[in-house]
Amino acid sequence: MKQDLIKNVVQEMLPYLNNAQNEKLREVLQYTLANYDVIERQQKVQTSEKSFVELFLSAKRIEGCSEKSLKYYRATIEAMLEKVEKEVKHIVTDDIREYLTDYQKNKNTSKVTIDNIRRILSSFFSWLEDEDYILKSPVRRIHKVKAGTNIKETYSDESLELMRDNCKEIRDLAIIDMLASTGMRVGEMVLLNRNDIDFNERECIVFGKGSKERVVYFDARTKIHLKNYLESRVDDNPALFVSLKAPYERLKIGGVEVRLREFGKRLGVQKVHPHKFRRTLATMAIDKGMPIEQLQQLLGHSKIDTTLQYAMVKQSNVKIAHKKYIG
Repeated sequence: MKQDLIKNVVQEMLPYLNNAQNEKLREVLQYTLANYDVIERQQKVQTSEKSFVELFLSAKRIEGCSEKSLKYYRATIEAMLEKVEKEVKHIVTDDIREYLTDYQKNKNTSKVTIDNIRRILSSFFSWLEDEDYILKSPVRRIHKVKAGTNIKETYSDESLELMRDNCKEIRDLAIIDMLASTGMRVGEMVLLNRNDIDFNERECIVFGKGSKERVVYFDARTKIHLKNYLESRVDDNPALFVSLKAPYERLKIGGVEVRLREFGKRLGVQKVHPHKFRRTLATMAIDKGMPIEQLQQLLGHSKIDTTLQYAMVKQSNVKIAHKKYIG
């Protein structure tokens, strides 16, 4: 309790003293209170833990974070606060380490998930530090969680052709071609409207993460199949892709995922899902020599490291490059 009192006093003086003065204040308080007993009197805290979370989310919203990301931030931070059961000013590094360790043990989560939680908590406490609500972020000494690199599967040329050849619905063929040729996210595709498509230039504008606009491009085959699908439609829904039956509502992410999963099971193709098309395009582009900066732009990644995680270079191409540039 005594240490909490000292910490609170130092926290309140942060805006008025520099680091050296704050450290001296801490020493004086520890020396002065050494022979005293401190008893806590229960009183309402001016800024509650919930208020800190709301303030942080407001700051992230202004920075341009999507509502989906903000929802994930809120759930992650509030889960930690509920488990630790301390005021943010009293949370220390060991509390966060113990929380992350218990979380991974109890939920059997991957290292990637744990590092995502660490990053969010680091962002939250760093913001509190920058805003002078706390002296120092307790996550500062918790480093990035190293996770092994898993080579994720892509579609082979044979698998893509097998899916195209066995499409019973022209809509499904258009969806497969659209995902395969553009590399767009399924969430971006389901938001598209008919008038978003420029058939002359074979391109369209999509809204990516953080409501960022970018242009994506599709090939001639996609143009033909997409036109055939739109001409076969009998509804007036402006959405690019709709359900097969009346009332022909806009297709949602879950609908695309379920349709592709069932499609894959019927054909015996393993792990058919929308994101695999995106990864396949990235790998194919790298293998054919597309500059990583251009691929980053095409996929809509803010950081090039994300693009590198998507793109896997075939070992045969590495061998050819070694002979060309080194051997």
